[in-house]
Amino acid sequence: MAEGGVEELRQQSLLAIGDAGDLEGLQAARTTWLGRKGPIVDALRSIKDAPPDRRRELGLELNRLRDELEAVLSERERTLAEEGLRRRLALETVDVTLPGRPRAIGGPHPLRMAEAELVHVLREIGFCVAEGPEVETEHLNFEALNIPPDHPAREMQDTFYLRDLPGLLLRTHTSPVQVRAMRAHAPQPLRVICPGRVYRRDDDVTHSPVFHQIEGLAVGEGIGMHHLKATLYEFARRLFGPDVPLRLRPSYFPFTEPSAELDIGCPFCGGRGCRICKGSGYIEVLGSGMVHPHVLREGGYDPSRFTGFAFGLGIERTAMLHYGIDDVRLLYTSDLRFLTQFQGTEA
Repeated sequence: MAEGGVEELRQQSLLAIGDAGDLEGLQAARTTWLGRKGPIVDALRSIKDAPPDRRRELGLELNRLRDELEAVLSERERTLAEEGLRRRLALETVDVTLPGRPRAIGGPHPLRMAEAELVHVLREIGFCVAEGPEVETEHLNFEALNIPPDHPAREMQDTFYLRDLPGLLLRTHTSPVQVRAMRAHAPQPLRVICPGRVYRRDDDVTHSPVFHQIEGLAVGEGIGMHHLKATLYEFARRLFGPDVPLRLRPSYFPFTEPSAELDIGCPFCGGRGCRICKGSGYIEVLGSGMVHPHVLREGGYDPSRFTGFAFGLGIERTAMLHYGIDDVRLLYTSDLRFLTQFQGTEA
């Protein structure tokens, strides 16, 4: 590089930066003078051709020039941005008295609201919460609950099995948590509820392949059917109101004996009969019964000394009854037109 070459580059580059009238022109000046094909990079590459005693000093001068140009470009960019903003503000009229654009605030999902209310009511009655894994062993999901491989109840619970993990499945109910809780507490008295997500191969207006249950279990000495009935009636009246019609009718479940189902007066027709209650005036809310001796033994309790009762209900069913929802699929479509109806209704 000839004598005075660095100073000449400096003068030319500063002039080009100063002539840039907008950010686009400034970017072009940056690329021209500091880009990989620009004169400063070319000068740095040509240092090897300079006299040996001049190379070090020339390199320092070129690096100082590059740093200076970077600083000038940054300052010029800030100045042009401020000038552009002032020009836009001078052309635009902003009415500062206009209200701002509101931002939507989220709220609990109706399923979570129903679950929270169920847990709250049952905790007031004296139950504590227990949880378990959603991937469960086949033994705890079926055999420990008195459902052997040839039992017809297996056909009622079409199951998702894990193909590469024999003996494991997605739990079809939260009942295995009851067995786990009993094994953890035996032989002490026990009162637990087990809320959680469960899986079955169902999909229609009243069923979903992924849904939620909450189950209750009480084990102790001298527990009888009268304790179960009193608990269920107190629970239903706290949840649905003190005047709701109730009835307890016989049923069958492999893990309880005797078994019963609790019905409430249909909230959609007031007990007159409609398509939702199939003309009966009542809607099934939950299944229940006295814990089967086989289940007690699996949980570590002596059935000759201990008895217990259990009950279970679907959280989706509760949400549908509580909020007047007639299609379970609405709970899973993420339609804001539907979900925003429930904002502000939680306790």
